[in-house]
Amino acid sequence: MIRLNFVIGFLLFLIISPPSANAQVVRTGEQINIDYNNPREYTIGGISVSGVNYMDHNIIVMVSQLNVGDRILVPGEDIARAIDNIWRQGLFTDVSIGVTSIQDNLIFLDIELKERPRLTRFEFTGARRSDVTNLTEKLNLVRGDVVTESLLFRARSIIEDYYVEKGFLKPEINIRQVTDTARVNSIMLEFEIDRGDRTRIREVIVHGNEVLNDRQIKRLMKNTRERSLRFLFNSSKLVQEEFKEDKQNIIDRYNELGKRDAVILRDTFYFVEEDRIKLELFIDEGPTYYFRSINWVGNTVYPDDVLTEVLGLNPGDIYNQKLLDRNLFMNMEGVDVSSLYLDNGYLFFNITPMEVNVSNDSIDLELRIYEGPQAEIARVTVSGNTKTNDHVILREIRTRPGMLFSRSEIIRSQRDIIQLGYFDQEKIDIIPTPNAADGTVDLEYIVEETSSDQIELSGGWGANQIIGTLGLSFNNFSTRNFFKKDAWRPLPSGDGQRLSLRAQTYGRGYVSYSMSFMEPWLGGKKPNALSVSIFRTVHRNRFPRSSPDHGYYSILGTSLGMAQRLRVPDDFFYLRQNLSFQRYEVMNSPIRFIIDEGNSNNFSYGIEFGRNSVDAPLYPRTGSEVSIGLQITPPYSLLNDKDYSQMSDQEKYRWLEYHKWKFNTTWYTRLAGNLVLSTRTRMGFLGYFNPDIGVSPFERFYLGGDGLTGWNIDGREIISMRGYANYSLTPQDLTGDREFLGANVYNKFTAELRYPVSLNPMATIYGLVFAEAGNAWGRFRDFNPFELHRSAGFGVRIFLPMFGLLGLDWGYGFDEIPGRPGDAGGRFHFSIGQQID
Repeated sequence: MIRLNFVIGFLLFLIISPPSANAQVVRTGEQINIDYNNPREYTIGGISVSGVNYMDHNIIVMVSQLNVGDRILVPGEDIARAIDNIWRQGLFTDVSIGVTSIQDNLIFLDIELKERPRLTRFEFTGARRSDVTNLTEKLNLVRGDVVTESLLFRARSIIEDYYVEKGFLKPEINIRQVTDTARVNSIMLEFEIDRGDRTRIREVIVHGNEVLNDRQIKRLMKNTRERSLRFLFNSSKLVQEEFKEDKQNIIDRYNELGKRDAVILRDTFYFVEEDRIKLELFIDEGPTYYFRSINWVGNTVYPDDVLTEVLGLNPGDIYNQKLLDRNLFMNMEGVDVSSLYLDNGYLFFNITPMEVNVSNDSIDLELRIYEGPQAEIARVTVSGNTKTNDHVILREIRTRPGMLFSRSEIIRSQRDIIQLGYFDQEKIDIIPTPNAADGTVDLEYIVEETSSDQIELSGGWGANQIIGTLGLSFNNFSTRNFFKKDAWRPLPSGDGQRLSLRAQTYGRGYVSYSMSFMEPWLGGKKPNALSVSIFRTVHRNRFPRSSPDHGYYSILGTSLGMAQRLRVPDDFFYLRQNLSFQRYEVMNSPIRFIIDEGNSNNFSYGIEFGRNSVDAPLYPRTGSEVSIGLQITPPYSLLNDKDYSQMSDQEKYRWLEYHKWKFNTTWYTRLAGNLVLSTRTRMGFLGYFNPDIGVSPFERFYLGGDGLTGWNIDGREIISMRGYANYSLTPQDLTGDREFLGANVYNKFTAELRYPVSLNPMATIYGLVFAEAGNAWGRFRDFNPFELHRSAGFGVRIFLPMFGLLGLDWGYGFDEIPGRPGDAGGRFHFSIGQQID
């Protein structure tokens, strides 16, 4: 309500005075005569404000646009305009201006206001706890806010939009204003919410499409899916932002097909059930366009034919906006025009495609190039590394001062830094700072440290015992600072070396411990990694050393390895070589072993040639790793004239001889966003030199189960196969107690679909579904690559820096194993500190 004391007609006059030409208004005890029939000009002598507790009086006067000294007509439009100015602020429920005094030609005014109530608190009814938290954040209401119609309208809109985004298209919102009796002019707001039923899309109907059929269009609408057999339990809700993205996907697809003018004219939806809607799209595809001519302008470094070949488009081709943009600016699968220049130092390069003429269905395209000067790298710096020394990062960076700027080398440097495993792969950034004045560029590599050291806690099963493992891996160690007291925080670190300590036991009867060390840059100038390791395993029976029945089995082993990064065929290739030696000693062995008493020696040379282009260690999205390896011993039996057919096992295996081949492939393919398909192949073969000795009983393959390596007494290689019991796909001794003998040939194929829940390096979590197939054979002549046992299932992986990779899978083995009916079917597999591979 607006109270006008003497303005706009005779409202106040009719209320407080008899019908006459003069009005008498008493405000301060004096008599004031105003002739409403004859407006008179006054000078404002003063302005007061009453009825206000929170707002500054001067601000109100300023908003009214009345000023002391102004000449106004009373009654007149100036007073009415002042009331309107204050009212439009929305802060008051009543506004009036009255006269407090008239002295000669001076008039003194009072602006009387009634403030809107202030907010003391608010609450929700009918909303879930999680929704309350989200709505509170979105509303951003603060105690003391003025409760205006605008505030209430905004709050209602935010709540409605929130539930519509969640798929509840008919939310009912009631806002109750409750007077707060504890405070003056204050109210509480109660948001009563009935979100209704979740609304999903029953059907999508498309009109006007010819080039793309309904099914093709619906496949492009990945976020706005109708209910169908394919999405029987997963029809989607209508979310406007996602729907807008899907519509753009449709237009982009039309643009690829030459439909440059394709447009979605309109869309609408309507309810067909209480919680189901139909969605309709009306499309105008437009004509199909073709490139009539493609001309290059401004290029001097590369001739037209070279650029046209990279562009991959020619006159007469269908207009394809996506292909044009990809081959001009960023082709992840090959070369593009921009990378041609940016990899050759032309940092200031720019290209602008211009449609200079569009006639009927033909387009004349002009590609205008600004090449600019070549930019030389002036400075390369790193920042954000609080633990790792600069030189550890800088030696992985391929962009050096004095070199020409190269985008591909920057991308490769980023990948190599990620591979170190010391930094958050999602937060590594490279900032180029061009210096146009001197034609140089400064590069800053920004990293964020994350924990890289690990504690391994795992459990396995062997010799009818639960075997516990404790391992410590210091992945950023520094021997250079080992004797510096200040460097022990808690360990000397920062030089990128790796030190691992590991122990296994189930008590006095079994103890195994190992230590390994790796220097990734031997000499500090080339990425040649030197590794050394030593381990010892002892298994004793229950008798003391003094007893004649005392027995033990022990292994002492050591290895020396060297890994090199190659430059040919490209610098993703590597070569690894190692020399290893293990000595097995047996006396009254407490476990069944290949020899009853004596010793065996295993001296071998290993070589592995491979290529690794995987983009990240924790959650790879792209790249591959392919390797072929050979482990071989000297062919002792071929170097002497002994008759091995008549020898005992003790003599045959005093010096082991074999050749062991392995072939592994892993491919990562990004399907959409962070959805990744991982496919893997594993093959192995163990061969012999002398048929009188045959296949070595050592170094065999054991397939099946979770792949935990808690029990390893004879160099066996354990390969997981989810959905089956441990070792269950391994050849057995069918004539005796069905002991697993190990295989000399196996193959295994895996496909995993992965999606991350969290990419935080402190807790990387992703879910997966998998399908596997594999088998193992005791003789090569029995090998059949198509005779496979199959399984499928799902799982989750959690990477915690201190514990490594934790895994839980449920797998179902589809194929029964002869003689072992309980080893297939559904089962859980748990792993700690290792990848189920």
